[in-house]
Amino acid sequence: MQFLSLPTASSPTPSPRLFKPVASSASFRRPSPPTPPAPKPSPPPPPPANPLASKLWLTSKLSPPPPAPASLAEEPAPQPPTPPSEPEPEPEPEQEAEALRQEDFRQKGKVFVGNLPLWARKPDIAEFFRQFGPLEKVELVRGHDDPERNVGFCFLYYGGDDPEAAAARAVEVDGVEFRGKSLTVRLDDGRKGRARAEERARWVEAGVAREARSPWHKGREDACREFRRVLESRPEDWQAVVSAFERIPKPSRREFGLMVVYYAKRGDKHHARATFENMRARGIEPNAFVFTSLVHAYAVARDMRGALSCVEEMKSEGLEMTVVTYSILIAGYGKTNDAESADKLFKEAKTKLDNLNGIIYSNIIHAHCQSGNMDRAEELVREMEEDGIDAPIDVYHSMMHGYTVAQDEKKCLIVFERLKECGFRPSIISYGCLINLYVKIGKVPKALAVSKEMESHGIKHNNKTYSMLINGFIHLHDFANAFSIFEDMIKSGLQPDRAIYNLLVEAFCKMGNMDRAIRIFERMKKERMQPSNRTFRPIIEGFAVAGDMKRALDTLDLMRRSGCAPTVMTYNALIHGLIRKHQVERAVSVLDKMSIAGIAPNEHTYTIIMRGYAASGDIGKAFEYFTKIKESGLKLDVYIYETLLRACCKSGRMQSALAVTREMSFQKIPRNTFIYNILIDGWARRGDVWEAADLMKQMKEDGIPPNIHTFTSYINACCKAGDMQRAENVIQEMADVGLKPNVKTFTTLIKGWAKVSLPDRALKCFEEMKSAGLKPDEAAYHCLVTSLLSRATVMEGSTYTGILSVCREMFENDLTVDLRTAVHWSKWLHEIERTGGALTEALQRIFPPDWNSSENLEASSSVSDADSESCGDSEFSDNDEDHDVDDL
Repeated sequence: MQFLSLPTASSPTPSPRLFKPVASSASFRRPSPPTPPAPKPSPPPPPPANPLASKLWLTSKLSPPPPAPASLAEEPAPQPPTPPSEPEPEPEPEQEAEALRQEDFRQKGKVFVGNLPLWARKPDIAEFFRQFGPLEKVELVRGHDDPERNVGFCFLYYGGDDPEAAAARAVEVDGVEFRGKSLTVRLDDGRKGRARAEERARWVEAGVAREARSPWHKGREDACREFRRVLESRPEDWQAVVSAFERIPKPSRREFGLMVVYYAKRGDKHHARATFENMRARGIEPNAFVFTSLVHAYAVARDMRGALSCVEEMKSEGLEMTVVTYSILIAGYGKTNDAESADKLFKEAKTKLDNLNGIIYSNIIHAHCQSGNMDRAEELVREMEEDGIDAPIDVYHSMMHGYTVAQDEKKCLIVFERLKECGFRPSIISYGCLINLYVKIGKVPKALAVSKEMESHGIKHNNKTYSMLINGFIHLHDFANAFSIFEDMIKSGLQPDRAIYNLLVEAFCKMGNMDRAIRIFERMKKERMQPSNRTFRPIIEGFAVAGDMKRALDTLDLMRRSGCAPTVMTYNALIHGLIRKHQVERAVSVLDKMSIAGIAPNEHTYTIIMRGYAASGDIGKAFEYFTKIKESGLKLDVYIYETLLRACCKSGRMQSALAVTREMSFQKIPRNTFIYNILIDGWARRGDVWEAADLMKQMKEDGIPPNIHTFTSYINACCKAGDMQRAENVIQEMADVGLKPNVKTFTTLIKGWAKVSLPDRALKCFEEMKSAGLKPDEAAYHCLVTSLLSRATVMEGSTYTGILSVCREMFENDLTVDLRTAVHWSKWLHEIERTGGALTEALQRIFPPDWNSSENLEASSSVSDADSESCGDSEFSDNDEDHDVDDL
């Protein structure tokens, strides 16, 4: 979202063409001197009516023309024509015309005070002269060489009901002693106003620019012109801008205002405030423009409390907030995701301001889109259309961004098409919103299609669009395509920025290639890019996952030495890496390091540790850290309850899981698909198909759509209960809602058919999986072979050939089983072929290389009967669609 363009410090001078005399309107001409009498001619025909006369008159009222040139002002006032028989009256004397001229330019209530002490202060002068009437302003003229010192005179401006009387009373103290000097107090003679009017008249007549009054003024104007040139041409060169400003001998309010605007765009609230106070110290009172620029500086820096204090200061000076001020404040609240405060300001602006523009609507819509409140955003768009305000393209981009955050693909595309219908040409921001949408919902191929469409319209990628695509492939663990996009970016001539380098570091860390990640980090330092928390986090987590805690802690120390303070997210990454390596106790010890560093754990920290205990089945410890979250006053969210439910279901304590769901209802946290999946999977472990069926029914009543994981867990419950007819019915239900079974679904069915001793059906299910275009994994092969071997005593020809076929496939795909599985299978193999044969030869080709060692032969005899069901339960909740905590 673009920031508001603030108004310039001085309003543009009206075009001279608007003020040329109009023949049909005598009010725009100054009468010429009277001419000698002439014979009375016949009356001329009336001039044609000018339809623009009334409009020009209104324009002259709104923008009054400048005074007439001095040459015309010196002529005597015209008299109405007289009959030829009477003599023409004599013109007024020059002295009376001069007095009249001065009276025209004199401002009522204005007093000149001279012979002031050079170090007199404005508050002292105001305190002395306030005794004669309400004093509105003291204009103290300061020196060129030393702005802290005045030049010995000032102007007073009285207000109230009778400013002229107050000024007359002040003049009576002419000659009074003030701080050791005898003051000169005079009424304003209009000299200054007359000089300005004459100068303006010369400019209107000849179009000649105002000449400098002295070499000092010429040097000052040149310095101001150079400052504005540097500000426009080299805004990124901070030192050049500051040096050009400091070379101005005596900056005016305009130059100070431009400097405050410059700091505001950079978000440098401290220098903006220093410039503002420097202007005040020089006796220049800020206007609404300068105050608004200062508010802008605090808003860009996301210090809304400071911005509001500037607004209060502005109101104390008698200045009211403008539409620009409101727009800046609303944009600031939008950046801090405080849509509620932004909405309050917007409603206040509607009551106090007559007309709102598209910019303020764009900012308030963006604020609600940032917070995900799309209903309110749509309401504001409708309100803007009803008020007849044309929506700028920023509104369309804000709405697309909001629907991207909400992952509403349909409405985002509607806004994009409407943007083109309204005559806007899609920009890189428009296409970037679409790319970001498809990356967020996991449709990276569609994001690539949008990028190609963007290029076909002549719009080139920038670093941000490239980073979106790279990030999308990294989330899919498709690192080859991620690096391919990076190479395309280099070929296009773009240089990687810090965000791109951070993504590359993350990619190498997820691949486990820590050496390459460190090399990218070193390259960043060579190119003088300051690493951030985003840079160090994946490196620390990568070393923790690899089990290299020493290098992980060394990276943490390097982070501190680089001037990047570790945050709670940094420690969360360290804990997360340890949990992924099942080192729960070492992860808990990191909490002590956090305490030493003065960093308090948040709810994500405890959630990660709870996940570690849930994976190990230690439900007691999981509940202990859940209690710590509640005692610490941290926010309870759905992720915490998911973790707690997983711990209960993994340990088989379903009654505790039901108690957790009741706690969720008490906390008014709704169940989502993942919650139902965990509960269904928990009942499936126990083979309770009736409870699983009730949950499926309740899920439909709540309007929560089941996914592939939900149906697979339900099928697992049916298989555990031996109800294979219901399991096949579930497959049909999946087809009705448009879902296709995946490898895990077929693997669960194979295990079910094995459980009911129907290996032929298991083999048929395996063939259906391959015909559906799915590639079997090790778990599928393992379950199928176990199912076939379990029928050793009633071996049939189809079963025998099925084992040979599956073993041949595994050998061709370079798949081998572990030692435990080989020992388990060998028991059935000895019953089938005691002296060896084709089946033994086929199976031994997929056994481990060291299978024939004496240790393994001894191990085969010690395998307990408890291991007979080697195809264990599928851990759907822990491996499939696990709901990770974001932004750890």
